[in-house]
Amino acid sequence: MINITLPDGSVRQYESGTTALQIAASISEGLARNVLAAKVNGKVQDAVLPINDDATLSLLTWNDEEGKNTFWHSSAHLLAEALESFYPGVKFGIGPPIETGFYYDIDLGGQKLNDENFKQIEDKMLELARQKNQYIRSEVSKADAIKYFTDKDDEYKLDLLEGLEDGSITFYQQGNFTDLCRGPHIPDTGFIKAAKVMSIAGAYWRGDEKNKQLTRVYAVTFPKQKDLTDYLTLLEEAKKRDHRKLGKELELFTFSEKVGQGLPLWLPKGAALRERLENFLKKAQLKAGYLPVITPHIGNKELYVTSGHYEKYGKDSFQPIKTPHEGRSSS
Repeated sequence: MINITLPDGSVRQYESGTTALQIAASISEGLARNVLAAKVNGKVQDAVLPINDDATLSLLTWNDEEGKNTFWHSSAHLLAEALESFYPGVKFGIGPPIETGFYYDIDLGGQKLNDENFKQIEDKMLELARQKNQYIRSEVSKADAIKYFTDKDDEYKLDLLEGLEDGSITFYQQGNFTDLCRGPHIPDTGFIKAAKVMSIAGAYWRGDEKNKQLTRVYAVTFPKQKDLTDYLTLLEEAKKRDHRKLGKELELFTFSEKVGQGLPLWLPKGAALRERLENFLKKAQLKAGYLPVITPHIGNKELYVTSGHYEKYGKDSFQPIKTPHEGRSSS
């Protein structure tokens, strides 16, 4: 028998090899239906993995950040399976969860993907989700992993495999899709009830502009359709309050390509508003005991050597300034 310590400090005994999902079911069937992953001795893992020794256990649901991240990472695999059904030969980079859902970097090999395709991808994701396919974890030797992705002709996974050691490589399979992945994942695809492909963008492989540019597909999923509806409503409300939209409508600032993207030119109303905010901030700082100082906009080279900027950004970024009436120069 093993001792399992729950977050409230209570200790329960189970047979060695019991899974977190089975422990959840022993507490409440309702709880078991909502468990997405488990934190065992501080490490997040699949809820279906056996626990063989005494451990602390937290059962993670949608309300936990780590549970939500597991849900979205698993959804990235579902997105990949849907994409593979529409784009034969598509190659996959990475598909991590992010704050607003997840993305997957893909190489379409010349095939076209645009917002007109989003709905069919969403429908396919939900079709696959309803199959309730399990996320099956398997340990794979490096040689077998290399053979698998060589046969699949996926150079991005082969690139990722170069940095992995034999004995530490795992695959996850759900339905007809198999991926190189550490996990963890939700028990099965049936937890995913709503899906939305949000946008696509370009992304260089490994963030290096010397590498090929891939297509980054952004998406989000939820355990309830209502959650997705509420999320999309929230996004629409946020658009109405976007500072770029309000700034233009209220004639606070404008932009010019000659000045630079994202660099505002304050118009009279905006300049007045900015001045009021600056005055308010100055009074608040003085009241808190802070006194203002003013520093030069330029400085000697040694200043930037000391700060580390010169070494990091190079001498080309810190060219000497020579005045017409002086032989001296300063950086």
